[in-house]
Amino acid sequence: MKTDVLVIGGGPGGYVAAIRAAQLGKKVVLAERDRPGGVCVTVGCIPSKALIGVSKLVDKAKSAAEMGVDIDGVRVDLVRMQTWKEGVVKKLVGGVQFLLKSNGVEQRTGEARFVSQNAARVGDETVEFDACIVATGSRPVQIPGFPFDGERVIDSTGALALSELPRRLCVIGGGYIGLELGTLYARLGSQVTIVEMLDQILPGTDPDLVGPVARKLKKRGVPVHLKSRALGYEGRPGELSARIETPEGEIAIECDRILVAVGRVPLSDGVDLEKAGVLRDAKGFIPVNDKRQTNVAHIYAIGDVAGQPMLAHKASKEGEVAAEVIAGRPSVFDPKCIPAVVFGDPEIATAGLQEPDARAAGREIIVGKFPFSALGRALASAETDGFVKIIGDAKTMAALGVHIVGPGAGDLISEAALALEMGALLPDIGLTIHPHPTLPEAVMEAAKAALGEAIHALNRRGG
Repeated sequence: MKTDVLVIGGGPGGYVAAIRAAQLGKKVVLAERDRPGGVCVTVGCIPSKALIGVSKLVDKAKSAAEMGVDIDGVRVDLVRMQTWKEGVVKKLVGGVQFLLKSNGVEQRTGEARFVSQNAARVGDETVEFDACIVATGSRPVQIPGFPFDGERVIDSTGALALSELPRRLCVIGGGYIGLELGTLYARLGSQVTIVEMLDQILPGTDPDLVGPVARKLKKRGVPVHLKSRALGYEGRPGELSARIETPEGEIAIECDRILVAVGRVPLSDGVDLEKAGVLRDAKGFIPVNDKRQTNVAHIYAIGDVAGQPMLAHKASKEGEVAAEVIAGRPSVFDPKCIPAVVFGDPEIATAGLQEPDARAAGREIIVGKFPFSALGRALASAETDGFVKIIGDAKTMAALGVHIVGPGAGDLISEAALALEMGALLPDIGLTIHPHPTLPEAVMEAAKAALGEAIHALNRRGG
């Protein structure tokens, strides 16, 4: 068959690209080997946040006595929880399928492989195209000594499909995936241990933001081994012993299951890119320009396969850009910031320049912080860990970065991303009236603190 646009991969980048291209009048074929929605909807972002939400509910129920509510006999039925989670996923997959069909996108189930610069094989069918968008995503990294077997050693997909709560869970990798899933199972009642090779959890994140998360893990009784390397394991399911090399020497972590979450690599090796003449870099990513074009101008790449950061919302935006360029519109991928969220305890959300990076670059900055412990809404909700931090240019007062650790951080960061994208100054944020009592007031208060004008916190500089 012939089509204007072939999209390979139906994740948050691919299905968005397909819909946008169809909206702009293009004939579109979407090839996806599994269900539309990709890893994010089916085995990643959505199911993990569904289970994290349930774990928060369990946690809240256990601590409700502090607020005068006695809830006895809180039990976790993981089978029923998984059934509920799959219901959420099914609804979203159905929604994506409906949108694709309603916009006239032809869907094909099967793996796609290039046969030339203008054709690909999808299952038993050859699809000729004028333009192609590669959105094949990524897969979990495997490490020596810990091959995934779905029983003893699991990846993030396996961790989100457990039908029985592990009594002891060893998490190798203290990045956002390991931290989110480790926190999830710690809330549900597992004894969790985290092993991280670098000198802090969430490597690359401002240590100031990581502090409240590390303290909460300690309070929850989750051991964290930093500067430590996983060597291997032995035993059978339910009786495993992971060997870990720590700065103090080798130790053994007894556990029921081992979750390996040390990162993801691009899925660029299964589509025969070389037959289309598309280049990859040493790490397997497909280099693209600001229009998301590869070295072959009519072939585009978006999402995880096109480089960091590997985030669903970045992939979706890239998908829109690629589709618009194909349709002849003057679109480019040029965001001022790409916000990111870690759904741990408490949540961390960042947008723009971080303080350590700004100082390392010799930037003259001002910093404002406002703690949730001084915020009425946070106190009323019994969620007071963390703060909002705003980084500004000391001369121009331009907002450079906003970073939040605390309740609702993932929801609060969108205001910050909008402010940065629109070039807001710190006074713009501080002068904006925020409703009371709400969590977003902390963003306004942090901006005022940077200016030395905070009312509900002590100022570090004259106002």
